[in-house]
Amino acid sequence: MAGALSHIRVLDLGRIMAAPWATQILADLGADVIKIERPGAGDDTRSWGPPFLKAEDGSATKEAGYFLSVNRGKRSVTIDIAMPEGQALVRKLAEGCDVVVENFKAGALQRYGLDADSLRAVKPSLIYCSVTGFGQDGPRRDQAAYDFMIQAMGGLMSITGEKDGAPQKVGVPIVDLMTGMYAAVAILAAIAKRERTGQGETIDLAMLDVASGMLANQAMNFLVGGRVPHRAGNRHPNIQPQDVFPAKDGFIVLAVGNDGQFVKLCEAIDRADWARDPRFARNQDRVKNEGALTPMLAERFSEFTRAELIAKLDAAGVPCGPINAVPDVLEDPQVRHREMLRHLPHPLAGRVPQIVSPIRMQDAPLSFDRPPPTLGQHTNDVLAELGLGDDDRAALSAKGVI
Repeated sequence: MAGALSHIRVLDLGRIMAAPWATQILADLGADVIKIERPGAGDDTRSWGPPFLKAEDGSATKEAGYFLSVNRGKRSVTIDIAMPEGQALVRKLAEGCDVVVENFKAGALQRYGLDADSLRAVKPSLIYCSVTGFGQDGPRRDQAAYDFMIQAMGGLMSITGEKDGAPQKVGVPIVDLMTGMYAAVAILAAIAKRERTGQGETIDLAMLDVASGMLANQAMNFLVGGRVPHRAGNRHPNIQPQDVFPAKDGFIVLAVGNDGQFVKLCEAIDRADWARDPRFARNQDRVKNEGALTPMLAERFSEFTRAELIAKLDAAGVPCGPINAVPDVLEDPQVRHREMLRHLPHPLAGRVPQIVSPIRMQDAPLSFDRPPPTLGQHTNDVLAELGLGDDDRAALSAKGVI
C-alpha cells in the first residue's frame, strides 16, 4: 500500500540537518522529495567526514555518514540557483510541487525570485517552509546559526552537565532534529488546512524559538517557582529518585515516576521501611530530601551486579535500564525486533545501513526502498519529467547550470 503522503511532492532546498531532517520524515511517509544540491559540491554534509561510506571494493566513497543519516528517500538534482537558468528550473519544479522547504538566511532567496512571496504568487496553494536560526524578523534575523551555538543561546547547555562541571551540549544536534520535527508537523498541518481551504501556507521556523520551547518543564519551573534552573547532572528536578546509580560492575538508570513505584522499588531491594519514612513517602518529600535518599540508594545498589539489580527492578515493575553505548542499542533485542536498523540497496556500496523512522502505521506502512542519493543521481530523470530533452539537459550541463 502507498505511503500516507504518496500524493505529495516536496522540493527540498535545505542543507545541513534541520530542514533535511524534516524532508526525510516526509519522504519516509511516502512523499516524493526532490533535493536540490549545488553542482560539484552538493550539500555541505556530504564532506563532513570521516567516516565515509565504503564502496563495494572497500575504497572510501564521498558519502559521509552525516549526510547519510538525514537524506534517505530523496532524489538528488544538481542545479546552480545563482544562475538565471537554474532559478527558472527551480521555479518550474516548484510549480509542480506541494511543498517547498528551505533553510537559507532570511531574505537570501528573494534575490533569486525563489522566496515564499514570489513562488506563492504563482501558486497560491504552495506550502512554503523556511527554517532559519532566528526567524524571518527580529534583531538577529540576518545571523547564521548552527545547532551548537543555539543549544548555548537557547538555555539547554545551562541545564545540561554535572553540577560543578562546565556547560555541556547534548550528544546529538538536538535543536536541529527538533526543528526538523516541528517543521514536519507544521507542514502536515498546512496540508490538512489546504484540503479544507485550497490555500497554501508560509511557515517560519526559527531554531532559537525551538530551543526556547524545548525548555519545557525547566522554563515553567522558573516561571512558577522563580528559581533559575541549573545543571544537576542526571538528577531530575521534579521527580525522585531519577538518576544514575552505581551497581557492583557499572551503572544503571533508575526512573521512578510515582509513589507506587517507589514502594515497589523499596520492596524489591528489601528496604520496605524506606517507603514508610516520612522523608520519602511522597514525591515532594523525596525531591526535598534527595540529598539523603540518593546516597542510601547508591549504597544499597552497590551490593548488586547490574544484571541482578535490573532483574529485580524489572520483576517489580520499576522503570530502570542499562546505559548502553551505540552498538549496544543496535543489538538490543527490542530494537532488533522493531527493525530499527535496516540495510538499503546503494549504487556505490551495494547496501547502506540506516536507522529508520520510528513511525509505525498499520494501514499506510512506511517503506524504506530509496537510499540516500548520490550527488545528482536523479538530475536527468527529474528534468526529463519537466519536459527537458537530452539536448536541453546537455546544454545546461555544458553551462554549469546542472
